[in-house]
Amino acid sequence: MVGTVLVTGATGTLGREVVRLLVARGVAVRGLSRRARAAGDGVEWVVGDLVTGAGLAQALAGVGTVVDCATTQGKQDVAAVGRLVAEARRAGVGHLVYVSIVGIDRVPLAYYRAKLGCERVVRESGLGWTVLRATQFHDLVLKAFDLSARLPVFPVVSGARIQPVEVREVAVRVAGLVGREPAGFAPEVAGPQVRSYRELAEAYLRAAGRRRVLVPLPVPGALGRALRAGGLTAPERAVGEGSFEQALARRFG
Repeated sequence: MVGTVLVTGATGTLGREVVRLLVARGVAVRGLSRRARAAGDGVEWVVGDLVTGAGLAQALAGVGTVVDCATTQGKQDVAAVGRLVAEARRAGVGHLVYVSIVGIDRVPLAYYRAKLGCERVVRESGLGWTVLRATQFHDLVLKAFDLSARLPVFPVVSGARIQPVEVREVAVRVAGLVGREPAGFAPEVAGPQVRSYRELAEAYLRAAGRRRVLVPLPVPGALGRALRAGGLTAPERAVGEGSFEQALARRFG
């Protein structure tokens, strides 16, 4: 028996899919939200805030597994995970599944340093833990391109290579960890192909039916070197099947 599973970030891009898959398996799912939500679709919604810690003790009562899909997109991430871990220990949680990002130990970005800090908190939590790293979701790349397409010219990060993955495929891997023994670092999940940023931008503009001048955006220093070296990719873990072109077809028809 899996018992009750608390999913943080349950209303986000990944969390929604994880919740859907767990409910379809017949798992008792409790979704953490900062705002009150009506129960529905087999989910018990609870109000809680990882940043302040409000409501966490109640949300974790009787929970056997936590799936942490949440992010604050900033420096508060480490403190938020720390609060979650502390309350999970007090509640007697047996397994914490933490979703992270491929390349955070290779690409020097402030947000990635925070994610590394979160992983450290999870590893040192005293809980049974599993960390699953994934490459960038198609949805994230599309959002970046949507913003770029609003500009008079379309900036393209010079030489950058990425390996975007379909969020539903990552959700399948995450949900599959629920009910298993803690595994430490699980095998990473990456998209089917390593692609250049420019190549993906060109595919986006074709699918969107837009014309923009692509302007190279050089990234200096260690960050630029890491992006050009494929620091955000995991070619040996190209287990995803959904392509960026398929994501574009869903988006633009």
